[in-house]
Amino acid sequence: MAFPQPKPQPPQLPQHLLRTINCQQGAVRAVRFNVDGNYLLSCGSDKSLKLWSVGRGTLLKTYSGHGYEVLDADGSYDNSQLCSCSSDKTVILWDVATGQVTRKLRGHAGKVNCVQFNEEATVILSGSIDGTVRCWDTKSRRNEPIQVLDEARDSISSLKVSQHELLTGSGKLKTEIRYYCVRLCVPGPITCVCFSQDGQCTLSSSLDSKVRLLDKSTGEMLGEYAGHKMKGYKLDCCLSSKDTHVLSCSEDGHVYCWDLVEGSLSLKLPVGKAVVQSLSFHPTETCLLTAMEGCVQVWGAQPEEAQDDTPVSQNG
Repeated sequence: MAFPQPKPQPPQLPQHLLRTINCQQGAVRAVRFNVDGNYLLSCGSDKSLKLWSVGRGTLLKTYSGHGYEVLDADGSYDNSQLCSCSSDKTVILWDVATGQVTRKLRGHAGKVNCVQFNEEATVILSGSIDGTVRCWDTKSRRNEPIQVLDEARDSISSLKVSQHELLTGSGKLKTEIRYYCVRLCVPGPITCVCFSQDGQCTLSSSLDSKVRLLDKSTGEMLGEYAGHKMKGYKLDCCLSSKDTHVLSCSEDGHVYCWDLVEGSLSLKLPVGKAVVQSLSFHPTETCLLTAMEGCVQVWGAQPEEAQDDTPVSQNG
């Protein structure tokens, strides 16, 4: 006699608040996991970049060197270096251990919205309001970029690097996703772009309050997700670690989470009463970071025992 197979469990979602971190760096403009998800980076309007332990919520290091608010950051594959960008038009390469500036890279004509290492951390790519993506050699002592990509028709709002591929989002009136070297046009100014984990699709969010999933090769729209509010802020979107769900920040204080295939709303996560400015999904686990005003929230699939909801406050 054969017993029936158990029904597969639906993917778990990060709906339990594990801890809130009071970053004490003004408004948090962006929050990012590092490569293995053990640490997080918070970008502050007070010109600082901070490194935190995800599991404990403790401050590990503060990085000071920008002249204006920090807008984005990324960690290298080996956790030895960080890069960040700012409204001061610069990109900074940091030594993680010492907290010192390794190099300050100048060349953009306006604020730098986004930054990321390539896979080997030999190149930093930065996108700016000046409409260019600049590629910087991290090993060289030269201060000039090794390449400038200026094909975009407007401000670069977001970029993602995956192996040898580069994805950028730009536009105010005429909007485009540029998957080098394929141009995909979608409605509404783009706020964020990313690759799916399997590398076959691109995800983008726009100021028409829509998130769109496109086939990377053909540009065919595979899914459209709505219900959140994104009208006036540059907010993040992302995919879950297993490509099962689409997530987006919202101006109404929630994170919206849709089933990727069905397009139905799976979770409306209440973060607070202000705009959810940024989010980041753990590379392998069901864990989510959100940023609202001056705090970062850590969310998990299961509540932690004896969880203290008091915000963790650290000076550094």
